[in-house]
Amino acid sequence: MTSVTRFWLLVTVAVAGRAKNDGDDEWVHLPDNCEVCKFVSIEMKSAFDETGKTKEVIDRNYRFIDSKGAPPIKYVKSDLRFIEVLENVCHRLLEYNLHKERSGSNRFAKGMSETFSTLHGLVNKGVNVVMDIPYELWNETSAEVSDLKKRCDVLVEQYEDVIEDWYKGNQEEDLTTYLCEKHVLKGKDTACLKEEWTPKRKGDQAAIAEKKKKSKAVDSKKKVKEEEEEEEGVQPQVSLSGTKTEL
Repeated sequence: MTSVTRFWLLVTVAVAGRAKNDGDDEWVHLPDNCEVCKFVSIEMKSAFDETGKTKEVIDRNYRFIDSKGAPPIKYVKSDLRFIEVLENVCHRLLEYNLHKERSGSNRFAKGMSETFSTLHGLVNKGVNVVMDIPYELWNETSAEVSDLKKRCDVLVEQYEDVIEDWYKGNQEEDLTTYLCEKHVLKGKDTACLKEEWTPKRKGDQAAIAEKKKKSKAVDSKKKVKEEEEEEEGVQPQVSLSGTKTEL
């Protein structure tokens, strides 16, 4: 048994033990009001950004008896756009997964969690990973994410007028501030709204960007050295082994 396999088996035992010892109430950490409003506003802003790029115009001449209808209107300013965003925003939350290795509201994020990504990797290498959760359910929507979606439905219905007021006359103000701080969470804890996830691991985007930066620096130094060699009359030649020899 490799050290990596042994480590993850210990993690598995620890996770299973925690679930049994703490009980369901401790193991399932449902989202609070702040977290619900945070992700509803995030997804709503994304939906409005996505639907705001079209130049579509809606014809509102419905051929009434007097042959007069409302003038055409741009889709981005229409009630139709508002309705479509509200109807679909909560469904977008089902794209989230639970990242138990993170704390606070950062545990809700899109993409596979680091823990399950590692476990899937072990399974693909032939390691027999034993957990309380059957393998077939690893990718199923968690109880926390399901609750997030259900509470989104309630929030959108309860604060539809507030969201509509923002849509029709206050879009210059950030939606999270307008909806969450000024209405849904007014006078309540809003700390989660300031929480941001900063990737720190080697495989994260920040690490990848830093690696590319260093690679460019090395390539730049290599190019300068080759130019200096050409000026001195030394021409590099690549051998079969990939090393340089001088002629």
